[in-house]
Amino acid sequence: MFSEYMYGEKNMSVHDITLIVNKTEHKLIIESRRLLIHALRDELGYTGPNVGCESSLCGACTVHIDGAAVKSCTILAVQANNADITTVEGLAQHEKLHPIQASFQEEHGLQCGYCTPGMMMTALDFLKHNPDPSREEIREGLEGNLCRCTGYHNIVNAIESTAKKLAELSSGGAA
Repeated sequence: MFSEYMYGEKNMSVHDITLIVNKTEHKLIIESRRLLIHALRDELGYTGPNVGCESSLCGACTVHIDGAAVKSCTILAVQANNADITTVEGLAQHEKLHPIQASFQEEHGLQCGYCTPGMMMTALDFLKHNPDPSREEIREGLEGNLCRCTGYHNIVNAIESTAKKLAELSSGGAA
C-alpha cells in the first residue's frame, strides 16, 4: 500500500504546466513531486544539467530561472511553471559558442565535463553581479559547485577569461 503512494500509482496529483526552456515552450502534465532537473532531462531531453547529488551540494544541475542561477534539484517542476529557463544548451547563439563556453574550451576548464554546465551557469550569474572579479572572488563564487576532476585552476582561468570577453563585448569590442 505504501509503495503505491510512494511511486505515484495512486492519488498522485498532476498538473498541466508550461516550461519555457531556451526560448522554446513545452507543455507537460507532471506529478506534483517531480523535480525540475528530472523534467528537464527525462521529459524534455535537455542533458546539459546533470543529476549529481540531488541535495543541492554539487551544483551540476544549475540552470538559470528568470535570469538567476538555481540548482534545479531543489525546485519542483510545477514551481517553474511559465518561468524563463536557460540551460547550458541555450547559451550558444547561431552555432557560435557563448564566451563562457569558448573560454572553458580554450582554458581547458573541464575534465570529464559532468560539472561543467553547472559551473558555467553559476559563473555567468556570478559575473552578472561581479563583472571584474579577483581570482579569490571567483573561487568564492563557485563555492556551491563541486568538481572532482580538477584543482579548479583552469576553471578559474576560464571564468577570468570570460569576464574579459564580456567586458570587451559590452564596450563594443569584438570578443
